[in-house]
Amino acid sequence: MKRPPLWAAIPLVLVLAFGVLAWTMLGRDKDTLPSVLIDRPSPDMDLPPLEEGGAGLTTAMLQADGVKLVNVWASWCGPCRVEHPELMRLEEMGVTILGLNYKDKPANAKGFLTELGDPYESVGVDERGRAGIEWGVYGVPETFVVDGDGRIAFKHVGPIQNDDLETKILPAMRAAGWSEPEG
Repeated sequence: MKRPPLWAAIPLVLVLAFGVLAWTMLGRDKDTLPSVLIDRPSPDMDLPPLEEGGAGLTTAMLQADGVKLVNVWASWCGPCRVEHPELMRLEEMGVTILGLNYKDKPANAKGFLTELGDPYESVGVDERGRAGIEWGVYGVPETFVVDGDGRIAFKHVGPIQNDDLETKILPAMRAAGWSEPEG
């Protein structure tokens, strides 16, 4: 009896490979993009400030005591406008938010904050996107929870909206050691 040619097995191999891939994806959160930075020190940086005389974004700020958020944003980013009210809410709650202004013109970024309000304790300018690469940014907006030792505890990709604050951001901050202010 004549054996079928080797290429005849290709469809079977493809179906098996797809089956294995599907099996490994079962149970994963489809909305979570993995980050190799989780539980690692935040990247070293010394970004210039958005506002003249400001502090920018530095390694020392990231390693300072207390849980903080690092929010990657840009004035040209539509979803950044969507999440901005949530950032203002976090700032009202006493959360320290450090901004990383990504591939933006400083004048446009200042206009954005003048129009919508400024929730940031400090904003570092990353005009070329180099710091974004160090942080493993997929796109803007992205928000990182950084613990009191400067380690990245959580990464949220996309705008903070709907119930993200209550179901993702605040629980991640609490897990990193943050406690809500009294009163």
